[in-house]
Amino acid sequence: MVLTADAPIGGTCAPRFAAVREAFAANFAAGQEVGASFAATVDGELVVDLWGGHADAARTRPWVRDTIVNVFSTTKAPTALCAHMLVDRGALDLDAPVARYWPEFAAHGKAGITTRHLLSHTAGLAAIRTPLPTEALYDWDRMVAALAAEEPWWEPGSSSGYHALTYGYLVGEVVRRICGQTLGAFFRDEVARPLGLDFHIGLPRDQHARVADMVPPSAEEAAGAAIDPDSLLGKVMSNPKFAPESANGEAWRLAEIPAANGHGNARSVARTLAVLACGGRRDGVTLLRRPTLERAIEEQCHGTDRVLGFPIRWGLGFMLTSDFLPLGPNPHTFGHGGWGGSLAFADLDARVSWAYVMNKMSPGTTGDTRAFGLFTALYGSL
Repeated sequence: MVLTADAPIGGTCAPRFAAVREAFAANFAAGQEVGASFAATVDGELVVDLWGGHADAARTRPWVRDTIVNVFSTTKAPTALCAHMLVDRGALDLDAPVARYWPEFAAHGKAGITTRHLLSHTAGLAAIRTPLPTEALYDWDRMVAALAAEEPWWEPGSSSGYHALTYGYLVGEVVRRICGQTLGAFFRDEVARPLGLDFHIGLPRDQHARVADMVPPSAEEAAGAAIDPDSLLGKVMSNPKFAPESANGEAWRLAEIPAANGHGNARSVARTLAVLACGGRRDGVTLLRRPTLERAIEEQCHGTDRVLGFPIRWGLGFMLTSDFLPLGPNPHTFGHGGWGGSLAFADLDARVSWAYVMNKMSPGTTGDTRAFGLFTALYGSL
């Protein structure tokens, strides 16, 4: 263990990747972190597994090896993986109408929307018009009924608009209708258990004590990144109304919110993405055949996102590396980021995966450089 000025840094790091440890410690030394973890794999093998800092804003609980944290939208990558596993098995046709699996969904002009649209954020269902309380987030049936009754905000398939919260209910309900399991249960049984992953979509109560609390931006930081309530992003984030502090509550942790409430550490997230970095198979477990994976990371749309307001390349449930969001030197790099700064990506060309998770949230949706320094050091060490 190495001590910085204000936080212990623990874990392991192959000598070849010493620069990654230095970059990780530097974030703490610069006062950018409360608690965080970073991990990376090469050819499916864990080569970096670091953690440090504290699990609470008061800095009374150390962040230890098995501390886990809410990773917000980084959860979307494991959620997409579940959908593609059904594609690989021939149970899900990405170009069939969603209504084939979920008949009620066809209402109000949605009969032609496909799962391809859902995964690529082009379905036009980023927000919900009917006012809903925060508690609706924890009520699966209420959320999917509201989405079935919704009409698209723009022509489906014409452009992307980030489905920040609705993505998980939409994709998750397709999975549930096909296999009879909730998405969290499917991930647990088909991915986490076979691979020994400490990642959860819907966290059992007996695991809550080891969760790090999210630390929202200060009032001053938040004011500088205020969202226009009349914008589409404002509508996305205000119905049901949600604040970062909600993630520290029992109801959030217990619920299955496959767009936003996955709980894990960097080790578990990097190992999840390692399967994809290795072409769909790792440790004798095959989740996807290579052709299925390659189709999952084909570009579906590339342009200024209606909700996010900046250019982004979307695959089928995965963010793709781009000039605006350069997430590695190789073209077949894909994964997802989460509100506040978490990131997890797989590089199919280099057979590398990496994940960064933390509890101190940065304001806004761009400008956080903490993970950039880490994966830059990682690639510089290869």
